Amino acid sequence: MFDLPQGTDPRHAPRTRKQRKIPRSGTPAVFKALAGLLWIFLFLKFSAWYNTELVLSSHYMNYRLLRRIWILAMLGFTTRMKYYGVWHLTEGACILSGLGYKGIDPQTGRARWNRLENVNPWGIETAQNTRAYLESWNKNTNNWLRNYMYLRVTPKGKRPGFRATLATFVTSAFWHGFYPGYYLSFLLAAFLQTVAKNFRRHVRPFFLTSDGQRPTKHKIYYDVASYLTTQLAFCFTTAPFVLLTLSASLLVWSRVYFYAVIGTAASMAFFASPGKSWLIRQQNARQKGSKWMQQQEQEQQAASPGLKLEHPILGGGLPSDPGKELDDAVREIKEEVEIRKKKGVSVSVPRGADMKAAVGRKIRREL
Repeated sequence: MFDLPQGTDPRHAPRTRKQRKIPRSGTPAVFKALAGLLWIFLFLKFSAWYNTELVLSSHYMNYRLLRRIWILAMLGFTTRMKYYGVWHLTEGACILSGLGYKGIDPQTGRARWNRLENVNPWGIETAQNTRAYLESWNKNTNNWLRNYMYLRVTPKGKRPGFRATLATFVTSAFWHGFYPGYYLSFLLAAFLQTVAKNFRRHVRPFFLTSDGQRPTKHKIYYDVASYLTTQLAFCFTTAPFVLLTLSASLLVWSRVYFYAVIGTAASMAFFASPGKSWLIRQQNARQKGSKWMQQQEQEQQAASPGLKLEHPILGGGLPSDPGKELDDAVREIKEEVEIRKKKGVSVSVPRGADMKAAVGRKIRREL
């Protein structure tokens, strides 16, 4: 971590002082602290306009439905600003002490100070899906929950499913405390994440080219719809987290007609119905009729005469979720390294081209 990456010009390396092994941290710590103070200032201003008293008051019902949803969304944003401010201040303190140092970026040659970064406000406010939203919030806790709950409750050799998701969110709710609002938020979030996975896996491919590599001209409509859906769903889901009590949470949910609960239940019902199979058949037909698929079949026939690709999406073709396939492959490689280390074998996690080759071999075995 303290060495310069290969290819980095020492003349362009960040400056250090005397025997100090890491670059000076005063400037990035100050910028992080100033950002934290700005978030807290904005929280104090916005909390005068958007607060729990407003959504619980009878005056709230004088607004039309869209205005009530907007106020609910702004209440969530205002609450998040408080966390943004506190986490930025604590991160600034970690950077100043050197704990936040994460080595030199091999691309830019600049020092990275995000080792203990806990929140990415831009990532949250622009998230188009639940995964991007949750990965940007309370990042260190989420990493712990992923490694020690989400992956551990999954049977060996199987992919994490709804049971792992539900167990992880319930654990997180228990971790926060015993207010009913925590459990309402995290239980609904578990269903919300499952629905989002299904949409991304079975609907998003229709807005990409048949090889899944490039967006179509209609992809912008999917992006806008997914952004609005994600943000509106989470502002509804996190309301009980702010209100805490069961009566207040159900009251506010009822004032916006439980729109996220109804939408989530309807989506779960659809993906449990023959509608999911219909989407898969449409994906297969679309991909099978494409020039890309025809080329793949020709190459496959040339390599293995008599072998036919029956299910291009679910079988021998493009994985249903390439990003997840890569993440799972990297995780499994790291787990294998840890197991070997425990057995006393001297081995390290592959990097660069070695990691790329290892991931390629593992994915090919799975396909």
